[in-house]
Amino acid sequence: MKNLNELYDCNYDCMVKGIKTNSKEIEEGDMFVCIKGVKEDRHNYIMEAIEKGCSCLIVERGNNYSVPFITVKDTNKELGNVSKKFYGYDDSLKIIGITGTDGKTTTSLSIRDMLDDCGYIGTNGIKSNKLNLDTNNTTPDLDLLYKYLASFKKENLNYVSMEVSSEGLLHNRVYGINFDIGVLTNISEDHLNVHKTLTNYIDSKIKLFKNIKESGYAVLNRDDRFYDKFEENCKCNIFSYGKDKNSDLRIERIKERDDGTYIQFEYKDKMYSVTSSLKGEYNVYNLMASISVLVCLGFDIKDIIEKVKNIKQVDGRCEIFDINNFKVVLDYAHTENGLRSILTYLNKIKKNRIITVTGSAGGREKEKRRGMGEVVQELSDLVIYTMDDPRYESVSDIINDMIVDDKDNYMIVEDRKEAIDKAISLAKKNDIILIAGKGRDNYMAIEDKKIKYSDYDVIERYIKNGVKKRNRK
Repeated sequence: MKNLNELYDCNYDCMVKGIKTNSKEIEEGDMFVCIKGVKEDRHNYIMEAIEKGCSCLIVERGNNYSVPFITVKDTNKELGNVSKKFYGYDDSLKIIGITGTDGKTTTSLSIRDMLDDCGYIGTNGIKSNKLNLDTNNTTPDLDLLYKYLASFKKENLNYVSMEVSSEGLLHNRVYGINFDIGVLTNISEDHLNVHKTLTNYIDSKIKLFKNIKESGYAVLNRDDRFYDKFEENCKCNIFSYGKDKNSDLRIERIKERDDGTYIQFEYKDKMYSVTSSLKGEYNVYNLMASISVLVCLGFDIKDIIEKVKNIKQVDGRCEIFDINNFKVVLDYAHTENGLRSILTYLNKIKKNRIITVTGSAGGREKEKRRGMGEVVQELSDLVIYTMDDPRYESVSDIINDMIVDDKDNYMIVEDRKEAIDKAISLAKKNDIILIAGKGRDNYMAIEDKKIKYSDYDVIERYIKNGVKKRNRK
């Protein structure tokens, strides 16, 4: 807790117990910061915040409030400034930001697994030696972000590996953070419902690399088609990885197996090899990005290779389960590129058929649905189209946007649980069932509600009990 006059040069000595941006979450003594979003202006909820007991306000306009208030030019940016002061964060952590369309979670968690004293912030929550929390956004709002960073510092951690989403960058959720290292995994079209154009999407991603310290590093995927665009916007050191001959860390050879991947790579004219539990060529890039980060942090390459052994399977990312005599693969892939990557790998290791259960989110860019459908019908023997966070859209309309009519290797089962049950009932010896799109998400977004649901919960009973004969028609 702090007094308001400890945070600002003012005469108010009211106590600030916490910082909130949502009036519904206000508790007695909280500061209410009136940030502005795409759809909501929190100035409209000041009366509710006061009624719930807020002690003070941070506003851009107005001067007739019944509680102390501070007027600023930009409340969104001020949220970061005041949060940093309130939580006492001192910029002493080395912060590694990972952005890109696919691979952020795997890369971020791999870096954390390789560093003993590293916290994690991202899609899979907030993780440290003492924290294991859920978060609503891949990149939390600034008040929460500084709260978590301060907690990491109190644990005596030295590093933070955090996913930085395009929306987080667009809405200034990392404002004031000076990154030591920024990582680009790849770029393909995604979130265009928010950004409208691919150019806007890329420009949001580039914000991360403009916020890297001059003494820091940009770790860039040299094989990505937008590599040059990112390189030209960096004022820091650049370290590249990929198959391209000019890569600082060059991928020489990949051997994929169903239990992991063998990789040979070149660094400083010497060849090294490593075996990883991460599966698929797309995960080779995630691993090389992670290794590159540790190189930039000053670790010896031989020590880094030993640390690769510490990388754990990421829940919901190419997570493979053996059920009876076939496999079920749970994966978060929800973009054309993500689906192509996981299915390309599964086709390399398959011994029989691939059955894919997938859908596409409602209230998001419709333009990507056709491409997703083309990929899954091309690379699967059978596709079962189903729901995936439909929100206010009709599930059947979403599926119709995905279907490739000139191929008949699909069926429609709108209820997702029933779709998974159907896939398992159809499975034969050595088949692979890919359940794509939600990973380990624990809800289904229907209209404005988050209904409790998990793909893992559906398959868990099969993992425990196997498949009854009556389901094996």
